[in-house]
Amino acid sequence: MTSQKKRCKPYSVNDWAADIEEASANEINGFVLNVGREEWQRDRVWMCFEAAAASSSHFVLFISFDMSSIPAAAPSDVDLLCTYLAAFGKHPRMFRYQGKVAVSTFAGEAATFGQRGGLDAVWSFAKAAMQSVVPIHFIPAFFIDPARYPSLPCMDGMFHWNGGWPLHLTPADPRPEIEFSTLDTDRHHLHHLGGRTFMAAVSPWFFTHYAPDSWNKNWIYRGDDWLFARRWEQLIAMRSQIDIVQVISWNDYGESHYICPSVRGAQPASHAWVDGFPHGAWLRLNGFFARAFKDGAYPPIEEDQIFMWGRRRACPTDDVFWVVVLCTAPASVSLYTGDSSPKTVEVGAGITKLSRPLEVGKGMRATIQRQGVVVGECTADGFEFQETPAVYNFNAFTAMS
Repeated sequence: MTSQKKRCKPYSVNDWAADIEEASANEINGFVLNVGREEWQRDRVWMCFEAAAASSSHFVLFISFDMSSIPAAAPSDVDLLCTYLAAFGKHPRMFRYQGKVAVSTFAGEAATFGQRGGLDAVWSFAKAAMQSVVPIHFIPAFFIDPARYPSLPCMDGMFHWNGGWPLHLTPADPRPEIEFSTLDTDRHHLHHLGGRTFMAAVSPWFFTHYAPDSWNKNWIYRGDDWLFARRWEQLIAMRSQIDIVQVISWNDYGESHYICPSVRGAQPASHAWVDGFPHGAWLRLNGFFARAFKDGAYPPIEEDQIFMWGRRRACPTDDVFWVVVLCTAPASVSLYTGDSSPKTVEVGAGITKLSRPLEVGKGMRATIQRQGVVVGECTADGFEFQETPAVYNFNAFTAMS
């Protein structure tokens, strides 16, 4: 998902082209364009379609209507949705699923569009209006009990937006469940969908800190214990039940789950927790797992690679850095923090997940050695672990070899 809010207001066609090139080089097939009520966003969407059309890759796009922003009280409010479909529904780079234009939402369960009769009546009205413009395949992200899905024939499928994080966890849960949470809430949604389209979510992180006089969002979801890798592994294991995977997100800096390698556009007042926190390693790692999901088998590892991430500030959780190594053959992997003795582990060929506690005032580094020769090395330049910072920041710092 890529956000169209203030993040993309300064965007040009060239900015979109750069994003598309970086995304497609890492096994991302398209962007979900999250749009709200502001009229300028339509112009940025047009720029994105223009950039996609010029791309040598067959990069596709589709619209997710942000119903936390778009008015949906009067029947005429559906006009905004129809306007987007009239403008872009027939574009050759619009993503079509089962021969119809894919349309999603963020929320929408509180919409009425002036209708009575419940959620299905509301969105049957909106869907009919959109269908009068172009045939659509409707895959919303309603935040409702999945047991209601059978009563919502307006839905052609469902996007389980919250499935990317272990939201069910509490501090009182047993430690093994916290460390290795099941991440299996998809099954409840699949059970009630009755074979309709299922779009799953995967996300590396979540931290946001907006005051009540702003967006009033101040929380974290647990991203520890190699969440990004473990969630991808789960989706790959159950790929026969999943139609589409959406990565949250490409550029939502305000919620700290961006995987774009460089910050473009405008930040939504999130400089305090985004500046100096690169996430490009997650994009490269995403490419490996996305290829495995699409092919149904993990791609051959042709290069020894190291991916690692951690928080720079101490907090009442696991103050460690997490490492994913991709090895072409058995090797020794050493994890360092500062000049202390490394934690060395013998690993086999393939994927290995490791971690090591951080030390105050130190950084994080990892090496891969084979027969005494360093064949891979990753140093997180600019990373230093702080015990008592003036301001806490729960964003992650990523690095790769």
